[in-house]
Amino acid sequence: MDLHNAVKNADVLRKMTPSEALKLLKEGNQRFLSKSPVERDHHWHIKQTIDAQHPFAIVLSCIDSRVMPSLIFDQGIGDLFVARIAGNIVNQDILGSMEYACAVTGSKLIVVLGHTSCGAVKGAIDNVRMGNLTAALKPIKLAIAETNIKLKPDNQSSKNLDYVNSVAKENVFLTIEDIKDESPILKDLYDKNQINIIGAMYDHSSGKVDFFD
Repeated sequence: MDLHNAVKNADVLRKMTPSEALKLLKEGNQRFLSKSPVERDHHWHIKQTIDAQHPFAIVLSCIDSRVMPSLIFDQGIGDLFVARIAGNIVNQDILGSMEYACAVTGSKLIVVLGHTSCGAVKGAIDNVRMGNLTAALKPIKLAIAETNIKLKPDNQSSKNLDYVNSVAKENVFLTIEDIKDESPILKDLYDKNQINIIGAMYDHSSGKVDFFD
């Protein structure tokens, strides 16, 4: 079966392993980079998923308009759950969505997808204070502190893109820790090897995704 072009039904998803799910995303990004996407009949996929959906992964990404998970992983209708929030952090709503994806629908993989030149990270570095955004940026402050301890950078400025990207990467790792710490359901599935939880960084200048697996 050509999994890249197939609708993932319950039987396909039941047999799929977390490593196979990750392989589908890696191959999809390679197709995206090489400008050779799978040719899909989207209307056929719409009809095939009218009554049920069985996405093989859930991607937590930033709201940044340059980061489009289904496109950069070359996936079709019904293939991915996508949760989006500034700074790809987790809260109760995001965790509940992940639990639904993995424990109810059977998704095999959680990907926390950070990206380069992240505006949310820059805002946290600059200590932006504005309405609800102030609280939303708090988790990224922890990534800033960890990055400063580990790297001791001289230029801790949002204009230093190497620093911004280092904080964004650290934020991915801390988000993964939060998922495991705050969701016993997902932690249990992870411990039983029924799902995997990994991080990745998207380079918005090239389209390449680096996986931390």
